[in-house]
Amino acid sequence: MMFNHRALESYDSENISKFPQSEEELFYMFPKAEYPLDPDFLLEEAKGRFYPTVIMFGDTLAGYGNFIHAEHGGSCSIGNVVVNPEIRQMGVASYLVETLLTIAFDTLKVESVKISCFNANTPGLLLYRKLGFTPVDMDVRVSRNEQRVALIHMHKYAG
Repeated sequence: MMFNHRALESYDSENISKFPQSEEELFYMFPKAEYPLDPDFLLEEAKGRFYPTVIMFGDTLAGYGNFIHAEHGGSCSIGNVVVNPEIRQMGVASYLVETLLTIAFDTLKVESVKISCFNANTPGLLLYRKLGFTPVDMDVRVSRNEQRVALIHMHKYAG
């Protein structure tokens, strides 16, 4: 069975809201959201995003992501990347990010794509490195449990 993708539909939010399995996972996906993720909050936030995209694995909703901002011919920032916990480690995240990269470079003709990842999200950091992202900067943020964490900013350039 192969993956495919489509635009987010309102009925998807109920499933996506269940993907983050802990407050920490939700923080990685969506730092300003409260745990558990409210489906209506997800939909409302998606209205301000670009190309909200779901990944399907057969009839199963497998993943979700979008662009926080997208400037045709300029740059894009990928956000809200999350994978269905029932099918993690099966290539969903790679397919999702590669799909968003294709939209960015082929449709929007951007020069670069940005993505940010918290230092404790080792699987995310390793995935983004594998997909060609390079760390370029870092911010200090405060987690839900009041710990200082590093938000690592990465870029991937066209070509």
